[in-house]
Amino acid sequence: MNLSRNKRPLYLQIMNILKDRILHGVYPLGTNIPSEPQLEQEFNVSKITVRNAIKELAQEGYLEKGSGKGTKVIRNASLSKLSKWKRFTEVLVEEGHQIHKQLLRAEIVSNTPGTLPYQLFGEQCFYIERLYHLDEKPYIHYSHYLSLQMASIELTDLNEQSLYELLEDHGIVLEKYRDEFAAVTASSHVEDMLQVKAGTPLLNRLRYSYDEQGNLIEFSAGHYSTEMHNYVVNYDT
Repeated sequence: MNLSRNKRPLYLQIMNILKDRILHGVYPLGTNIPSEPQLEQEFNVSKITVRNAIKELAQEGYLEKGSGKGTKVIRNASLSKLSKWKRFTEVLVEEGHQIHKQLLRAEIVSNTPGTLPYQLFGEQCFYIERLYHLDEKPYIHYSHYLSLQMASIELTDLNEQSLYELLEDHGIVLEKYRDEFAAVTASSHVEDMLQVKAGTPLLNRLRYSYDEQGNLIEFSAGHYSTEMHNYVVNYDT
């Protein structure tokens, strides 16, 4: 896997990728992550880089390193920066599901006048399309729209890394989110991607993401095939 060589330290990039795999059930709770030599080979980095990444995850409580027994996943959930509620994908992983992300395309697109992306970003923006699989079946379709300046982002591997972590790698910290939900019928393209019948009602989540200065950085439209699984939010007091 290729890492960005001119942004955040390599060990932090690896740490974020490993954390994302833990949070999405690729490395289930109670199992060992790949050995250090395997990770060195996968990321094409030194032993000390891998060890520093593992050390950070151990300090955050995700991993436990045992002498001669490998490195075990001991936590598979994080807390939101904004509140005590967990990300939806973390709830699914805690239930024993596995989430797999697939990058479909990433390119500069022209927005149609009158549409919401046009109102938010003007004539052009950077578009990222992704598909999330729940236990190997298409479950969530995401369309991400970002300001054109984000087109310079080096997409190392969005199949492996969180989009928000990738933005953070480039010095963009998101501080505020606003979500809107509705039941809709999606476009034929989204229906095909989710492998649902035409006219099937889907849960639609619109998300607006802002940086520390209040600038809109990302707008996304997610379509959830809730016939497979309800959208769940667990609140901890």
